[in-house]
Amino acid sequence: MNIGEAAKASGVSAKMIRYYEQTGLMPPARRSASGYRLYTDIDVHRLHFIRRARDLGFSLAEVQNLLELWDNDKRHSADVKQLAQAHIDDLREKISSLQQMANTLQTLIDCCAGDERPDCPILERLENDAGSNK
Repeated sequence: MNIGEAAKASGVSAKMIRYYEQTGLMPPARRSASGYRLYTDIDVHRLHFIRRARDLGFSLAEVQNLLELWDNDKRHSADVKQLAQAHIDDLREKISSLQQMANTLQTLIDCCAGDERPDCPILERLENDAGSNK
């Protein structure tokens, strides 16, 4: 199948397929006599795997590690579990950081009258915090 068909079958855009080939997540595609990329069902299966891992927020480096484990019949499931647990830990840290940002912003919003006056605690806080990092 050509790249458009592989993209449709896998749910990965043709642009991303080319990028995954460039970064080594996908092996270089076979080429037709006229130079078009050709993909097999195995390639589409690999693209599904990559897409699902990316949907779960794994970085390209983490996806590469997952693919190496997936391709290795002698892998230990503990290695996969460790990689997934590290990813969950990172996600929880990001969630905590985002929640702190949302709470701070909500506090500022609650302090703002939101009226026609020019004074604004949101802008004042941004100004004061920016000056303290110098």
